[in-house]
Amino acid sequence: MRNDFGGRGVSPPMVHPDLPLPPADLLDGAGLFLDFDGTLVELADRPDDVVVGDTLHRLLLRLVERLDGRVAIVSGRSIAQIDGFLGPTIKDYAVVGSHGAEIRRPGEATLLPDRPAALLAAERAFAGRFGEDDRVVIEVKTLGVAIHYRNAPEFEQEAHAMVDAFAARDGLTSQAGKMMIELRMAGHDKGTAIATLCEAAPFAGHPPVFVGDDLTDEPGMVVAAHHGGAGILIGPMRDSAARYRLPDVANFLEWLENGL
Repeated sequence: MRNDFGGRGVSPPMVHPDLPLPPADLLDGAGLFLDFDGTLVELADRPDDVVVGDTLHRLLLRLVERLDGRVAIVSGRSIAQIDGFLGPTIKDYAVVGSHGAEIRRPGEATLLPDRPAALLAAERAFAGRFGEDDRVVIEVKTLGVAIHYRNAPEFEQEAHAMVDAFAARDGLTSQAGKMMIELRMAGHDKGTAIATLCEAAPFAGHPPVFVGDDLTDEPGMVVAAHHGGAGILIGPMRDSAARYRLPDVANFLEWLENGL
């Protein structure tokens, strides 16, 4: 059977309608939850190569003041990694790490579960398979271990198969992202962490706005909408629970600056 696309038996391409730009007043009275990589900073070939400029530090300091402390960093990285990039700039921020498994409120200790022993075995296996190829990065996190294959995309299928095998065997979960796959603890995601923070001051009673770029951010988009807020997708259009979209990191930071 012929279709409108001129081919026989060819399905039409998937087209997602674009999302509007976020309104200028979206943050008025809201709580703001920010992904880190691909949202506040540009993605890098290697996780440690991310650059945080002085302009971002100044913006983050002004942002927490503008929103009366209702700002959180919500990352797949560990809190220790986020501290390494942002340090004292985020002392008044809530910080979520390891896809929701770590939570630290300002002035409090980090809530951190024990690291599963199975992650050490996985770390050794991943390093044994890919450690000789400097195009592949094995990123060890507090509660996870990730394989980054951005510079060696031919390893995508094998990396995913290895992570999925460990997840199925050891009660962990696999988390796909942009040119990476991660093995991590189950039972947590960015959405569960945002929901937890929304239960107490300073976020309680304020609609959450969550900003992210990756598939790992979708649970946060869903929870933000459920709590009367909205998600902002950063980057190219795709299927997403976000309500708004900005094309890249630079445009998002400019939008934040204009709202201060």
